[in-house]
Amino acid sequence: MTHDTRPGTVTRPGPSGAAVTDHAPVTLDRVRIRFGTTVAVHGADLRIESGEFFTLLGPSGCGKTTLLRTIAGFNRQDSGTISVGDEVIDHLPPHRRDTGMVFQNYAIFPHLNVWDNVAYALKPRGVTGSELKQRVAEAIEMVDLQGYEKRMPKQLSGGQQQRVVIARAVVARPRVLLMDEPLANLDAKLRVRLREDLRALQATLGITTVYVTHDQEEALSLSDRIAVMSAGHILQVGTPEQIYRHPVSLKVAEFIGEGSFIRCTARAEVGATLLRFENGAEMRASGTSTAVDGGSGGSAWIGIRPQSLRAVTDGGVGANGLRGTIVRRTYYGPYTRFDIECGTGRPFSLQASSADLPDAGLDIGDPLAFDVDPDDVMVFPGDDQEGEL
Repeated sequence: MTHDTRPGTVTRPGPSGAAVTDHAPVTLDRVRIRFGTTVAVHGADLRIESGEFFTLLGPSGCGKTTLLRTIAGFNRQDSGTISVGDEVIDHLPPHRRDTGMVFQNYAIFPHLNVWDNVAYALKPRGVTGSELKQRVAEAIEMVDLQGYEKRMPKQLSGGQQQRVVIARAVVARPRVLLMDEPLANLDAKLRVRLREDLRALQATLGITTVYVTHDQEEALSLSDRIAVMSAGHILQVGTPEQIYRHPVSLKVAEFIGEGSFIRCTARAEVGATLLRFENGAEMRASGTSTAVDGGSGGSAWIGIRPQSLRAVTDGGVGANGLRGTIVRRTYYGPYTRFDIECGTGRPFSLQASSADLPDAGLDIGDPLAFDVDPDDVMVFPGDDQEGEL
């Protein structure tokens, strides 16, 4: 191996003998995957940058795991190409693609201790002796399992077992790390802790990572960018903030987070969109929405995140808000969620901390007004469909 001047970057012979660099980008060009007459992935086009933490997000059956397994070489696409760096890898078997794989089920060898489980990944690559010992020790330290080297899998918790699998995947120093819902079998508190550790580890190593999950919060907290998938199609690719704040459709907006999604009519104004609800109440969104056909107006949907509504407690109404009656109050500890009926067809949801609402006595049946920044009002075409992705 020869090292270049960038920390953690290694130049070495690739699977076909050509020189390659660690932490390479992954490119999918019109990848189509079919099982019999069922098309699982429709012409996926993606560019995953070198060192990026990239997440495939979507509900069960949307094609995200199929796409991940095809990158790994366990499935074969019907058409299109997959490249790592400048090298097309379509013809290569899984063991020659220089990828590390972490599965949802722990896939840990029950008859091997922690050290031997991690070392197992190096033996087929011809790594032995002092180099093997050094790399295994480094990988075990990375996942915070020092002192557990001689323990058997049955002596480990679920989180510790998954750390072993992650160490085994990174010890081989793959160009691409593939992770298929690796935290799904852990309890909620441990899942949060391990995803924080996982993101820190990935950032330290700089390995190009493709991560699969159906958990929106997990995707938002871990990812540099996200691809939202539905029924084998990629609906949107963007940063977590872009996906959350500027979803391309009503379905994406509903899937990626909570919100108030209400029908209205929309009409273009100078630099804004005027929204009118069924009871005649009005609100504005920033900019001229593409949901407004030719500026003449028509049916539309709005979407507002609960965190974007601000309670007005001085008896007035916000400049871009409404007044209504609390029909549901849900206490979550750090914040309280209020559903407010305003005569608009559906209630608005407002999320407020105790600092935002010093009057903790607000309850069902009480009046409550709110305001919202026009920048935080999302507008979608009226023919967009609600429902699961």
